[in-house]
Amino acid sequence: MSPVPASFPSADPAPASAVSVVGIGADGWAGLPETARAVLLDAEVVIGGERQLGLLPPECAGRRVPWPSPLRPAVRGLLAAHAGSRTAVLASGDPMFYGIGRALTEELGAGALRVLPHPSSVAYACARLGWPVEDTETVTLVGRPTARLAGALHDGRRLLVLSADATTPAAVAGLLRSHGYGPSRMRVLEQLGGTAEDCLDGIADTWEHPPGDPLNVIAVDCRSTPETLRLGAVPGLPDEAYEHDGQLTKRHVRAATLGVLAPAPGELLWDIGGGSGSIAAEWMRTHRSCHAVTVERDPVRALRIARNADRLGVPGLRVVTGRAPDALSGLPVPDAVFIGGGLTAPGLLDVCWDALPPGGRLVANTVTLESEALLAQWYRRLGGDLVRLAVAHAVPVGGFTGWRQAMPVTQWSVQKPSHASGDDR
Repeated sequence: MSPVPASFPSADPAPASAVSVVGIGADGWAGLPETARAVLLDAEVVIGGERQLGLLPPECAGRRVPWPSPLRPAVRGLLAAHAGSRTAVLASGDPMFYGIGRALTEELGAGALRVLPHPSSVAYACARLGWPVEDTETVTLVGRPTARLAGALHDGRRLLVLSADATTPAAVAGLLRSHGYGPSRMRVLEQLGGTAEDCLDGIADTWEHPPGDPLNVIAVDCRSTPETLRLGAVPGLPDEAYEHDGQLTKRHVRAATLGVLAPAPGELLWDIGGGSGSIAAEWMRTHRSCHAVTVERDPVRALRIARNADRLGVPGLRVVTGRAPDALSGLPVPDAVFIGGGLTAPGLLDVCWDALPPGGRLVANTVTLESEALLAQWYRRLGGDLVRLAVAHAVPVGGFTGWRQAMPVTQWSVQKPSHASGDDR
């Protein structure tokens, strides 16, 4: 057996002073195992939501402390206020699945917690529906915009949506209709695991159920209309997927550009000269943990980028309105930089190169001779790859068919070396 890496969290039992995090379901006290009950009975302080605290019996004599709103900024102070007490935190279902467990781990470290999970709402929902958990994508809309769901819409896919409240099902139905997925079947599973468990069934196009229980999960069988634009799971979406004024990295060049940028989970992109935001949006669509900042000097285009991001299911795309390189000041360190416009701005390439950490990638596209000459200079200095991308489309020529050549794109791509040398500048 291979030794456990030194960086791997300790598997030793949590210390006696650890904060206990107890998952509880809609079935309340009756659904808790003896281990979890013993922890709550012994706790001097129990922290949780008002609904969760209300599920405990009088025998749990510890002081009950409700989470304030907003919750996340209050976590550190609330825990510090009760340091030294036997503290238990209540969580809905599995605390480590979109639950409070993540925030507690970030604040205290895994070794300071004792987590006692309960079946998650996703586990209950899949059990009721007969859906394999591993084949079912989960999208949370708790504290997040409904537009996030758009990135998961693919014909034939099964989705579970974690609702923010009783109004979420209607909002989901509206989004499905607006994106061409009105024929999708929706089932709203309420109070899963509890005595009041219920299911509302319907089609997004005709969804008329009034708001029900706020504790619900939405199951969606994705079905699109025949005329719905097909958006694949890889870069190179149809140009028609974007609202634009002509400032758009076209489909085939975009696919080639994202291939060189090579997004990986958790990475951050700077997209400079955003135009329509297509590079940043498709970077973020490659994985839910990818992030991007797009910088666009034109305020009208900046607003358009935000609309495209919502439409394509990446509302977390950060849009900065301003001119690079000045607008880059204070941005988080990127893993990759794409320059689609403004290459000749004084100092832009220098600032971008300096901002990249070792191993970071820089990709720049241009169609002008002036910018191409600048890229050739940097290529001679730093190496990388300098390529020309040429795309031609078949078009009618009288009664025949011929080729119409698009403007060729010169692309320079380079990776920052792990060890700086005198040739890096």
